[in-house]
Amino acid sequence: MNLAAEHDADRIGPDRLAEQIEQLPALPEVVMDLLQNIDREDVDIGVLARKMSHDQTLTAKALRFANSPFYGTQGKISSIQQAITLLGMKTVRQILTAAALASVFPDNRCKGFEFRAFWRHAMGTAICARLLARMLHLNQDFAFTAGLLHDIGRLVLVTRFPHSYEQVIAYRDEHDIFLLDAERSILGTDHVAVGLALAERWRFPEVIRHAIAGHHTPEPLGSSSIASLVNVANGIVHALDLAAVDNDLVPPVSLDAWRNVGLDDAAYLRLFRETEVEFEKISSIL
Repeated sequence: MNLAAEHDADRIGPDRLAEQIEQLPALPEVVMDLLQNIDREDVDIGVLARKMSHDQTLTAKALRFANSPFYGTQGKISSIQQAITLLGMKTVRQILTAAALASVFPDNRCKGFEFRAFWRHAMGTAICARLLARMLHLNQDFAFTAGLLHDIGRLVLVTRFPHSYEQVIAYRDEHDIFLLDAERSILGTDHVAVGLALAERWRFPEVIRHAIAGHHTPEPLGSSSIASLVNVANGIVHALDLAAVDNDLVPPVSLDAWRNVGLDDAAYLRLFRETEVEFEKISSIL
């Protein structure tokens, strides 16, 4: 009897999944506001600062980032309003989103799952997707946020169904396959479907929902979609091994997405270098 057949009890039906998603704490109001208004540039800094001040974790994260050597401020930033002015709305949104997700999905010691590696990959994909969007004159905010959130369904599975996900990891290791395929074999679902369910529950913008749903199969969404950028960025970051995972498998990249990105070899090499440089700068702070 194979491992998948032995663990039918680990399969996750829609009712069980919906119940667990329902029990997740909501993202902080300030983060929800920023995500739902991601394409707006006229956010009131004073109102945002007041909302942020009610969350000590988010406040501390923003101040730490603003006072990092990366910005050369040397500890001079003491207020949230100063931090927002220095960092800008785009960077603040990125910091708050990452910090909020880390709070909602704390490390629960699911055997075989490395949270540090997960976040390194998520941040690397976000950076690479943003750089691709800049090259292609697409919305960089959407690309970064979609890259950061693309695997969010995996966090749901690891934190809400840790025993079942341990079986997924064991099955992946036994058969030397992608986690996505192991999820489907053991759980009867995968992190893509789970991530989309959570994105709908949390009312993420449509473009982010599409990117989460299509980051492995972006073809139906069109060659210029943010999902296509995330698909390419995901493959690149796995290939660059920014998560620092031994024997990490590089997932297949959509040929349509790769061709339609349309970069030449020199541009891709530049993208690889810039992704690594930006990743090292941000990871040293976060």
